[in-house]
Amino acid sequence: MILSDLSSAFGQFFLWTVPFLLVLGVVVIIHELGHFLAARALGVKVETFSVGFGPEIAGFVDRSGIRWRLAWVPLGGYVKFKGDENASSVASAEEIAKLTPEERRGNFHTADLWRRTLIVLAGPFANFALGIAIFAGLALANGISYQEARIVCVEPNTPAAKAGLEAGDKILSIGGRPVKSFEDFSYYVKLNARSTLDIEVDRGGRVMALTAVPELTENECIGRLGVMGGSRRENARIESVGLAQSVGIGVERTWRIIEGPFQFFGQLFKGNACASTLGGPVKIAEVAKTFASDGFVNLIPLIAFISISVGLFNLFPIPVLDGGHLLFYGAEAILGRPLSQRAQEIGFQFGFTLLIMLMIFVTWNNIADITRGPTPAPQVESVCRR
Repeated sequence: MILSDLSSAFGQFFLWTVPFLLVLGVVVIIHELGHFLAARALGVKVETFSVGFGPEIAGFVDRSGIRWRLAWVPLGGYVKFKGDENASSVASAEEIAKLTPEERRGNFHTADLWRRTLIVLAGPFANFALGIAIFAGLALANGISYQEARIVCVEPNTPAAKAGLEAGDKILSIGGRPVKSFEDFSYYVKLNARSTLDIEVDRGGRVMALTAVPELTENECIGRLGVMGGSRRENARIESVGLAQSVGIGVERTWRIIEGPFQFFGQLFKGNACASTLGGPVKIAEVAKTFASDGFVNLIPLIAFISISVGLFNLFPIPVLDGGHLLFYGAEAILGRPLSQRAQEIGFQFGFTLLIMLMIFVTWNNIADITRGPTPAPQVESVCRR
């Protein structure tokens, strides 16, 4: 039975290939373009621009001598600079010391520390810029849809009922944060399971202060109060926005995605979240397939979300990632010299091992989640809609 389920899951996986490659391909190209353009602007020579890892599928050399390549493993990419011994940018201090003035020109490892830092930062920030641009463009083109933060149903015997929330209440704030829409309210609740939340509501013109503790759902591992905000058609409004406001919306939504993982890990350490909800390539493929089923244009907001997530992940101080390079540069700034090649190699080996373990963990979780089938809809929906 298990083998049959796994076979079915892997069979479906191949149906997700096209949207998965499209989403990840755009994100990887933008990330590496950030490194590439920064290097060119700061006088560092680029030798290779690779989308994917491993053996090359196709490639060519342009007039500048840059090798552009497409590789078989589509889980990332890299830009190889002059002076790099490999894609991890580990250089031999002894070899650098032997370089002639001509060989030093355009070499990444002989560039000033600030130049190297900006080149490394450019990749993640290109991902953030893409996310902001997409969200801003969608807001400018379609306007902003707000679902009024008004409760239309409270499930009996739930945290919401125990807190005294009632149908008709308009949510003004939660946890000290102003609430603009029911989406804001729901988002905060999901990230704060088992936390005591101060909720301010408007009940018939009277402002009331309530306290609620969202329960942790068994299947979805998110916070739940047991309320509904009504359908979008009933309580939604659409507002047109100008260019400046759309950029602000893009920045706001990007920041929300950036702060989300920190809130999640904070709850995880408290035991109020589940590590099984972490997503990897399989999860991305599953979500991409779902979004693409109604048209590939629906992948656009997903590209923004994945781009921002990839940019943030790359800033984690793990050797092999951009954040690991920045960690080494910080040590170099303090010590006044680069770390030894041996120390860097040990760091990269540790980082690579850690990433492989994380990849195995999240992939196993995602496959197990798929083979279990879809999560049943929360009971609040069925009861409130009777």
